Amino acid sequence: MRSPVKVSLLAAFGALSLASCSQMQSAVQPSNPTTFFVTSVGNGNGANFGGLAGADRHCQTLAAAVGAGQRTWRAYLSTNDMGGAAPVHARDRIGKGPWTNARGVVVAQNVDELHGNNNLTKQTAITEKGEVVKGRGDTPNEHDVLTGSTPDGRAAPQTCSNWTSGGEGAAIVGHHDRIGLNTSPPMLSWNSSHPTRGCSHEALKATGGAGLLYCFAAD
Repeated sequence: MRSPVKVSLLAAFGALSLASCSQMQSAVQPSNPTTFFVTSVGNGNGANFGGLAGADRHCQTLAAAVGAGQRTWRAYLSTNDMGGAAPVHARDRIGKGPWTNARGVVVAQNVDELHGNNNLTKQTAITEKGEVVKGRGDTPNEHDVLTGSTPDGRAAPQTCSNWTSGGEGAAIVGHHDRIGLNTSPPMLSWNSSHPTRGCSHEALKATGGAGLLYCFAAD
């Protein structure tokens, strides 16, 4: 018959073993595999993110909230040569791919596919939470996503002062749902559909948006 002391020691050892196993399992559990999303919210200041760094930070913060913050997140935004600065092209700052949404669906294998025959639709261009973004036909329509880019992912003239204006100006947006007023290529474009009516939150809403961004994991 085991003594009470031995039983207690065995129980304690068992508890420690279970705790160690639990910690090891926690340590090796995979992190959120998402590498692409549409932001679930804007920043509340229209198209003014304080430049590219602020837009990237917005992506990083939302990703971290769903357990994907270990990656380096970049907003799919271009900036032009305003003030003599060198333009920055969205396609050059988002990594090489492939990119997967919060439901595990690959939206593009690489940069060329992203700007060609990609898998971006209303059902795949979802938020970091895995939620579908309201599009044309929904209330409110929020299918305009800020990009400041041409169809091939390079800098366009309209970027709301390179993402520092929340008032005057305009920015190129794409339609995340690939639906517009007609079936012309711009209306079906995910990244280069039309300019906004302004850069404020109200102006973006009036055009059919909510100051949302595309976010890509660059690593």
